[in-house]
Amino acid sequence: METITSNIVQYAEKVFEIEAKAIADLKKNLTEDFEKAVKEILAGDGKLVISGMGKSGIIGKKIAATLASTGTPSFFMHPGEAFHGDLGMVTPEDVVIVISNSGETNEMLNIIPFFKDNGNTLIAMTGNPESTLAKNSNYHLNIAVEEEACPLSLAPTSSTTATLVMGDALAVALMYERGFKAENFARFHPGGSLGKRLLTNASTLMKSENLPIISKEDNTKTIIAKITEGRLGLAIVMQEESIAGIITDGDIRRAMESKEENFFQLTAEELMTPNPKTIASQAKIAEAEELMNHYKINSLLVAEDNKLLGVLQIYDINV
Repeated sequence: METITSNIVQYAEKVFEIEAKAIADLKKNLTEDFEKAVKEILAGDGKLVISGMGKSGIIGKKIAATLASTGTPSFFMHPGEAFHGDLGMVTPEDVVIVISNSGETNEMLNIIPFFKDNGNTLIAMTGNPESTLAKNSNYHLNIAVEEEACPLSLAPTSSTTATLVMGDALAVALMYERGFKAENFARFHPGGSLGKRLLTNASTLMKSENLPIISKEDNTKTIIAKITEGRLGLAIVMQEESIAGIITDGDIRRAMESKEENFFQLTAEELMTPNPKTIASQAKIAEAEELMNHYKINSLLVAEDNKLLGVLQIYDINV
């Protein structure tokens, strides 16, 4: 049993070695066509169309998704469906990336005449610079690998990994050239945690009803009752309509230990932390999270001109 387990681990290690080398070797295959392809995509007025058959098509779908989410409008088009009507989605302004490791895939070659007649710029990703697909493209990105990780050299393994990495290289180069920022990424991912942090305002997540508000003169018993009632782990000390301070349940525990003898005679003014951290209602919650992490606190008061609007807690952000 130990020998079998050892062999199984060695199989995995061999795959890692072969595919890591395939990725590293891609650097040697880079030519000026890569830079020209990036500039062509940047200059284009249309979309980026990705097409590939079989495993290349599956990788192409991922490349298209990555590009679309990082500022380059893209979509995947199956070559078989393209040959039977989907070519109508392609405009002359579009740039087309065709993927085929051999560069001789029939389904891909069948649609090349349309792209040429349509005036599309064609970028080929193949493992053979002398292939039909490479020779009929405007730019060629070489994804050749020395060997597949498959022991039979039949299943696309290293070659699909190389294709994926070349697609990532395109996407990242385009991000750099566009000056693509986290805020841009969030716009395309509003349902994700990053989108939530970068697009949502503090006012959206804050608690604003039945806030635990007390005055400077309130005693410890009242303070504890308000903290318990508010269920936020704190009480907000107000002076007329302005924020005077904050008292957390931690402040209460520390006061019980250090001022045990006169604990119940203490007032809110004696227990509070003055000038608590606040954030504007329109501030993004990414900023709020950064503030809370920096000051090692769990809550921020949402306020405008020191007028209390609500309470934002780290637990609300991390839901």
